[in-house]
Amino acid sequence: MLRIIRLTLAVIFITTITLLFLDFTGTLHAWFGWMAKVQFLPAILALNFGVVAFLILITLIFGRIYCSVICPLGVFQDIVAWLGKKAKKNRYSYSKPKQVLRIAILIIFIAAMIAGVAVIPALLAPYSSYGRMVTMLLQPLYLLANNGLASIAEHMDSYAFYSVDVWMKSLPTFIIAIATLILVCILAWRNGRTYCNTICPVGTVLGFIARYARLKIVIDETACKDCGKCSKNCKAACIDYKNHKVDYTRCVACGDCLQNCSFNAITYGHKKTIEREIDIVKQVQAKKAEDSAGNKGIDTGKRAFILSTATVAVSVAYAQEKKKVDGGYAVIADKVEPKRNTKIVPPGALSIKNFENHCTACQLCVSECPNDVLRPGTDLMHFMQPVMSYEKGFCRPECTRCSDVCPTGALKPITREDKSSTQIGRAVWVKDNCLILTDEETCGNCARHCPTGAITMTMAESLESEDGRVPIIPVVDENLCIGCGACEHVCPSRPYSAIYVEGREHHQTI
Repeated sequence: MLRIIRLTLAVIFITTITLLFLDFTGTLHAWFGWMAKVQFLPAILALNFGVVAFLILITLIFGRIYCSVICPLGVFQDIVAWLGKKAKKNRYSYSKPKQVLRIAILIIFIAAMIAGVAVIPALLAPYSSYGRMVTMLLQPLYLLANNGLASIAEHMDSYAFYSVDVWMKSLPTFIIAIATLILVCILAWRNGRTYCNTICPVGTVLGFIARYARLKIVIDETACKDCGKCSKNCKAACIDYKNHKVDYTRCVACGDCLQNCSFNAITYGHKKTIEREIDIVKQVQAKKAEDSAGNKGIDTGKRAFILSTATVAVSVAYAQEKKKVDGGYAVIADKVEPKRNTKIVPPGALSIKNFENHCTACQLCVSECPNDVLRPGTDLMHFMQPVMSYEKGFCRPECTRCSDVCPTGALKPITREDKSSTQIGRAVWVKDNCLILTDEETCGNCARHCPTGAITMTMAESLESEDGRVPIIPVVDENLCIGCGACEHVCPSRPYSAIYVEGREHHQTI
């Protein structure tokens, strides 16, 4: 029963979290967004003390069930290990814990977070690693399948599906996602939980706590026949059957040993209580002469504890509607991202520094952005953390999807009203790129599409040409500009826009 409950919860968590990264409509987040926010590291960064306390509490009671039920990368390892087990049974063996390596990686992880070197935590955080694999590798296939259904529906005069753009958001992040997938699959296929119990910093922290768990796996020496099946089927390599010991820092309470023991010698329960009962059994066996026909001894083989996990659902403000078209004007392609002196981060970040200190580069906001504005960054110190750019769209003032789904506190929840008045950047006009001056064309696209009225077309007498023509050029009022990028996106200049957005170190409200 214990194993069935664990497997059921694990399947629910990994399936739903995977769909959160795939769902580009935002519908699922209204119901299941809390599953991303109960991940251990995101909860710590978001200062969600209630969730952190809950995860520590269930670890102190049940052991490391977080790793085998809630963590998607942990469950993914179990799936790969299960496939490997199908290919070869009894493939595992006990190994001593690599404590020095585990602690060293944890120290490097914590030091990198304190120093602001975000690339190391982003590479090591289990939830973020899984998110990148789904976003970079699985989501494109999901979107292509959706577009195929949309094409079929269109021929049937149905609007049940709609097409979305499928594009490479970041080649370096794509490569890292492939490398992570290969590494995790090889380790899980060959040795089960090696990644989880050696590399993962979350697993190391929870392993220290799990030492003091109330419920543990206990081996009954009187019933054990030293067959070794428990150790050969333990994907955490934590059962030393020869000495009847279990390394509780690596045990993830998966229940595989309970299932594979043919002699009912393994029990999951309160260790001291079970050990006392085992001692009693030993005493009873030592006094066989005193046993009566009606005394059946103490049966320790039929104990079972039902494992249940309670979680508090945190609903997001609302479910996003279907992606809207850009007001009728054509999509402008073949633009090149301008070189910005200050990068742009979404509203809700408060500041670039706050964003960098909290973001784990899980790519959930990237996968959810309906406007194709967010993509993984390439800055080495903050590699893979999302940045904004406006070649394929602009940040609509009414859209708050990224702040709705962020589980780490890198993006605080923000209302539509607050977002439309938050200055994340400022527009900058580049006269050398503007068609009004280079081609003597009449334009004004940037002013027409500015949602805040920050751009006006003004006669520039100082730029009067030799034939007496006075050009009408865009002028930006920085007090009104919110940095949404509508002007940059619709600018017809190629390959660089004649107007682009510089980010703000600290966001301001107008």
